[in-house]
Amino acid sequence: MSRQLRTLHDALLAIASAMNRPQRDEALVRQAGISLDRALFPLLVGIERWGPIGVVELADRAGRDHTTVSRQVARLESLGLVGRQAGEHDRRVRRAVVTPQGKAMTDAVDAARERIGRAIFASWDQQDVADLVRLMHRFAAELDGDHDLEQPVRDA
Repeated sequence: MSRQLRTLHDALLAIASAMNRPQRDEALVRQAGISLDRALFPLLVGIERWGPIGVVELADRAGRDHTTVSRQVARLESLGLVGRQAGEHDRRVRRAVVTPQGKAMTDAVDAARERIGRAIFASWDQQDVADLVRLMHRFAAELDGDHDLEQPVRDA
Protein backbone atom coordinates (compact mmCIF):
# COMPACT_ATOMS: atom_id res chain seq x y z
CA MET A 1 0.00 0.00 0.00
CA SER A 2 2.85 2.42 0.78
CA ARG A 3 4.26 2.21 -2.75
CA GLN A 4 0.78 2.67 -4.25
CA LEU A 5 0.11 5.72 -2.08
CA ARG A 6 3.46 7.21 -3.09
CA THR A 7 2.66 6.57 -6.77
CA LEU A 8 -0.81 8.08 -6.31
CA HIS A 9 0.68 11.15 -4.64
CA ASP A 10 3.20 11.53 -7.47
CA ALA A 11 0.37 11.32 -10.04
CA LEU A 12 -1.70 13.90 -8.14
CA LEU A 13 1.28 16.25 -7.96
CA ALA A 14 1.80 15.85 -11.71
CA ILE A 15 -1.89 16.59 -12.35
CA ALA A 16 -1.90 19.61 -10.04
CA SER A 17 1.30 20.90 -11.61
CA ALA A 18 -0.10 20.54 -15.13
CA MET A 19 -3.39 22.18 -14.18
CA ASN A 20 -1.70 25.09 -12.40
CA ARG A 21 0.57 26.07 -15.28
CA PRO A 22 -0.18 29.62 -16.43
CA GLN A 23 0.24 28.54 -20.06
CA ARG A 24 -2.57 25.99 -19.65
CA ASP A 25 -4.92 28.63 -18.25
CA GLU A 26 -4.02 31.03 -21.05
CA ALA A 27 -4.65 28.33 -23.67
CA LEU A 28 -8.00 27.44 -22.09
CA VAL A 29 -9.10 31.09 -22.02
CA ARG A 30 -7.97 31.49 -25.63
CA GLN A 31 -9.80 28.31 -26.74
CA ALA A 32 -12.92 29.49 -24.91
CA GLY A 33 -12.76 32.71 -26.91
CA ILE A 34 -13.05 34.90 -23.83
CA SER A 35 -11.07 37.86 -22.65
CA LEU A 36 -10.37 37.52 -18.94
CA ASP A 37 -7.22 37.70 -16.84
CA ARG A 38 -6.06 34.15 -16.17
CA ALA A 39 -5.90 34.88 -12.42
CA LEU A 40 -9.61 35.72 -12.43
CA PHE A 41 -11.09 32.93 -14.49
CA PRO A 42 -10.50 30.09 -11.94
CA LEU A 43 -12.29 32.21 -9.33
CA LEU A 44 -15.16 32.88 -11.72
CA VAL A 45 -15.47 29.14 -12.37
CA GLY A 46 -15.27 28.45 -8.63
CA ILE A 47 -18.04 30.94 -7.90
CA GLU A 48 -20.18 29.35 -10.62
CA ARG A 49 -19.55 25.83 -9.26
CA TRP A 50 -19.71 26.51 -5.50
CA GLY A 51 -21.75 29.70 -5.29
CA PRO A 52 -23.22 31.48 -3.63
CA ILE A 53 -19.94 31.51 -1.73
CA GLY A 54 -18.19 33.82 0.69
CA VAL A 55 -14.74 35.18 -0.08
CA VAL A 56 -13.06 33.35 2.82
CA GLU A 57 -14.44 29.98 1.70
CA LEU A 58 -13.57 30.70 -1.94
CA ALA A 59 -10.02 31.65 -0.94
CA ASP A 60 -9.71 28.46 1.10
CA ARG A 61 -10.91 26.30 -1.79
CA ALA A 62 -8.67 28.12 -4.26
CA GLY A 63 -5.63 27.95 -1.96
CA ARG A 64 -5.16 31.71 -2.05
CA ASP A 65 -4.99 34.54 0.47
CA HIS A 66 -8.46 35.90 1.25
CA THR A 67 -7.42 39.54 0.85
CA THR A 68 -6.18 38.81 -2.68
CA VAL A 69 -9.34 36.86 -3.50
CA SER A 70 -11.46 39.69 -2.11
CA ARG A 71 -9.81 42.15 -4.52
CA GLN A 72 -10.18 39.71 -7.41
CA VAL A 73 -13.87 39.08 -6.67
CA ALA A 74 -14.38 42.86 -6.55
CA ARG A 75 -12.75 43.03 -9.99
CA LEU A 76 -15.09 40.29 -11.30
CA GLU A 77 -17.99 42.26 -9.85
CA SER A 78 -16.84 45.46 -11.60
CA LEU A 79 -16.73 43.50 -14.87
CA GLY A 80 -20.35 42.42 -14.37
CA LEU A 81 -19.42 38.73 -14.10
CA VAL A 82 -20.22 38.33 -10.41
CA GLY A 83 -22.79 39.83 -8.09
CA ARG A 84 -23.14 39.81 -4.32
CA GLN A 85 -26.06 38.67 -2.21
CA ALA A 86 -26.69 38.55 1.52
CA GLY A 87 -25.94 35.26 3.21
CA GLU A 88 -28.80 32.94 4.20
CA HIS A 89 -27.85 32.71 7.88
CA ASP A 90 -26.09 36.04 8.36
CA ARG A 91 -27.40 38.91 6.25
CA ARG A 92 -24.20 40.88 6.94
CA VAL A 93 -22.13 38.31 5.03
CA ARG A 94 -22.14 38.98 1.31
CA ARG A 95 -21.71 35.93 -0.89
CA ALA A 96 -20.54 35.95 -4.49
CA VAL A 97 -22.84 34.64 -7.22
CA VAL A 98 -22.23 34.40 -10.93
CA THR A 99 -24.26 36.72 -13.18
CA PRO A 100 -25.77 35.65 -16.51
CA GLN A 101 -22.78 37.27 -18.25
CA GLY A 102 -20.40 35.33 -16.00
CA LYS A 103 -22.34 32.11 -16.61
CA ALA A 104 -21.99 32.59 -20.36
CA MET A 105 -18.25 32.90 -19.81
CA THR A 106 -18.01 29.76 -17.66
CA ASP A 107 -20.10 27.89 -20.24
CA ALA A 108 -17.52 28.86 -22.89
CA VAL A 109 -14.70 27.63 -20.62
CA ASP A 110 -16.59 24.37 -20.00
CA ALA A 111 -17.02 23.84 -23.75
CA ALA A 112 -13.31 24.42 -24.34
CA ARG A 113 -12.43 22.11 -21.43
CA GLU A 114 -14.68 19.42 -22.94
CA ARG A 115 -12.96 19.70 -26.33
CA ILE A 116 -9.58 19.33 -24.64
CA GLY A 117 -10.81 16.41 -22.52
CA ARG A 118 -12.25 14.61 -25.53
CA ALA A 119 -8.86 14.88 -27.24
CA ILE A 120 -7.06 13.54 -24.16
CA PHE A 121 -9.43 10.59 -23.77
CA ALA A 122 -9.88 9.84 -27.48
CA SER A 123 -7.79 6.66 -27.29
CA TRP A 124 -9.15 5.53 -23.93
CA ASP A 125 -11.74 2.79 -23.51
CA GLN A 126 -15.08 4.28 -22.41
CA GLN A 127 -15.16 2.06 -19.34
CA ASP A 128 -11.69 3.29 -18.30
CA VAL A 129 -12.93 6.89 -18.51
CA ALA A 130 -16.06 6.01 -16.53
CA ASP A 131 -13.96 4.23 -13.89
CA LEU A 132 -11.55 7.17 -13.64
CA VAL A 133 -14.41 9.64 -13.19
CA ARG A 134 -16.13 7.46 -10.59
CA LEU A 135 -12.95 6.81 -8.62
CA MET A 136 -11.72 10.42 -8.76
CA HIS A 137 -15.12 11.61 -7.54
CA ARG A 138 -15.01 9.07 -4.71
CA PHE A 139 -11.43 10.05 -3.82
CA ALA A 140 -12.32 13.76 -3.82
CA ALA A 141 -15.28 13.11 -1.54
CA GLU A 142 -13.12 11.10 0.87
CA LEU A 143 -10.37 13.71 0.77
CA ASP A 144 -12.92 16.41 1.57
CA GLY A 145 -14.39 14.29 4.40
CA ASP A 146 -13.82 14.40 8.11
CA HIS A 147 -10.62 12.36 8.21
CA ASP A 148 -8.53 13.47 11.16
CA LEU A 149 -5.13 14.31 9.69
CA GLU A 150 -3.67 14.56 13.20
CA GLN A 151 -4.34 10.91 14.05
CA PRO A 152 -1.88 8.34 12.73
CA VAL A 153 -3.46 5.62 10.64
CA ARG A 154 -2.32 2.05 11.25
CA ASP A 155 -1.66 -0.18 8.26
CA ALA A 156 -4.22 -2.94 8.00
